[in-house]
Amino acid sequence: MLEMRRRGLITLLATAATAWPLAARAQQPAMPVIGFLGGASFPKDALAAFQRGLSEAGYIEGKNVAIEYRSAAGQYDRLPDLATDLVRRQVAVIAAVGSSAPGLAAKSASSVIPVVFQTGGDPVQDGLVSRMNRPGGNVTGVSRLSVALEPKRLELLHEVAPKASLIGFLVNPLNPRAQLLVQQMREPVRSLGISLNVLEASTEGELDAAFASAVQRGVDALLVAQEPSYYRWYEHIVALAARHTMPAIYGSRIFADAGGLMTYDASVLDSFRQVGVYVGRILKGEKPADMPVVQPTKFELVINLKTAKALGLAIPDRLLVRADEVIE
Repeated sequence: MLEMRRRGLITLLATAATAWPLAARAQQPAMPVIGFLGGASFPKDALAAFQRGLSEAGYIEGKNVAIEYRSAAGQYDRLPDLATDLVRRQVAVIAAVGSSAPGLAAKSASSVIPVVFQTGGDPVQDGLVSRMNRPGGNVTGVSRLSVALEPKRLELLHEVAPKASLIGFLVNPLNPRAQLLVQQMREPVRSLGISLNVLEASTEGELDAAFASAVQRGVDALLVAQEPSYYRWYEHIVALAARHTMPAIYGSRIFADAGGLMTYDASVLDSFRQVGVYVGRILKGEKPADMPVVQPTKFELVINLKTAKALGLAIPDRLLVRADEVIE
């Protein structure tokens, strides 16, 4: 009898020892999944900045959070289906980056899953949120206000190339905001007494055709719209401007680093980092409705003096003094 009791106790302890780890594993929460949605391909440095923001909030991909990446690769009409797919996968939060279009697609796909956008547009005007300070609903995010900076970029380009009377404006016709961009340039063009020639390109091959058309039409200088899909071809765009000896201004500083003449914008990388921070805070329980839309407090002017010299341009001292960085 004593031997039977001893065997029973051993069996009970063995069963408990096996069951306890299983129970502990069952009680561990599943790793949250972030949906990462973009209208164009994701630059590596932008992804790294997003992941830095996540790490500031205590989340590291593959360790305590997973990320499902979806890109429309410049085909903006694919965004609704990509957003619906992320909702179907029951992600915990969607980071919708690059422009307002991914954020709008995510917002339409779900009124429950939190959405953190990153855009160069006006989030209220675009319909992402009703207010900047207390967005309400399931959407908040970061705005660089870069779309509103296009007239300022035109003004800077005019200062550097005052004799340029015909300015080319390179836009992606597939971007839903393209026509609005063109419309908002009418008054600045009129006030400067110059003419604007709209150039369209949505693929790398179309870029070559657009520059050829610009030369044929006598375009003197070029304003490149702040277009997420152009990040993929920034080196090619800069090379085309150099080949045709065309002064050009861009949004992101990666163009200036690659040899572009000038850039003016809020930091793209910092905006991606802030998206990561906001996503992390939401994963910890904060509500998008109570999180104000982040807006830039500083805009960065970068001038590539080496490129200016190659183009035979003398950068005014007043601009050199204002520049945040001068590349020589």
